[in-house]
Amino acid sequence: MIYVMIGLRSLSCFFFHFTDSFKDPEGKVYYGFVTPRGLAVLKPSLGVEIPKDERYKLGFHDLVHALMSVMVFMAIALSDHCITNCLFPGHVEDMDQVMENFPLMVGIICSGLFLVFPTTRYALLKKGVVVSVFWVSGM
Repeated sequence: MIYVMIGLRSLSCFFFHFTDSFKDPEGKVYYGFVTPRGLAVLKPSLGVEIPKDERYKLGFHDLVHALMSVMVFMAIALSDHCITNCLFPGHVEDMDQVMENFPLMVGIICSGLFLVFPTTRYALLKKGVVVSVFWVSGM
């Protein structure tokens, strides 16, 4: 069960980096998924003109941000002794040595890459739209 939970949370970290939003002329906010062709709105039947800017197209920096967020999540999740004892039973001492420096290393590398590849996306989670759904169970 722990593999499923960590897998689902990793997928959500990855998935939500491919969401963005835009405002129509009246100021109403619409959310969608970033694709190579542009923004795919969650409710396409609304009759709103979707922006065709390059900003709304999938790019290399989106993939870098998604992968780095999964790495940061895994570093934080694996730094918990309860999780590592469940995933790697019998290797407590080995995991203690690895996890002593692993979160710091991932943090330094990912911070540097987040600076090199900044994001301009206004994802769902940044606005607090979906946060309550994923933090109900609390890990």
